[in-house]
Amino acid sequence: MKNKISSELLKGSLKPIILKLLKEQGRMYGYEITQQVEELSKGKIVLTYGALYPILHKLENDEIVITEQEIVNNRTRVYYKLTPKGSEKSVEKIREMEAFLQTLGILFKPSPNVGLCNT
Repeated sequence: MKNKISSELLKGSLKPIILKLLKEQGRMYGYEITQQVEELSKGKIVLTYGALYPILHKLENDEIVITEQEIVNNRTRVYYKLTPKGSEKSVEKIREMEAFLQTLGILFKPSPNVGLCNT
């Protein structure tokens, strides 16, 4: 069984993940985003619609993404696409996340002094 990453750890990471995917893919619809995240994370991140759509709607309200509707197999599919402002914001959020991950790497690296007394 795959170890899934807890929703608590994911909470602050979802927006940068979504922005990065939209930056790379150009435009995506909700189900496509959830599948891409699950595939790229090898099943460790399962993005629920309950987590995805509030973020997408907030990004739309903040004018970071726009929606485009298209009829596919007689159904309306809503695509999300970065605005020019969103493209800039995605670069900023991706850099911020990379710096955060680098800092976590430092913090969680085993210390050579573990077990030594500093008296």
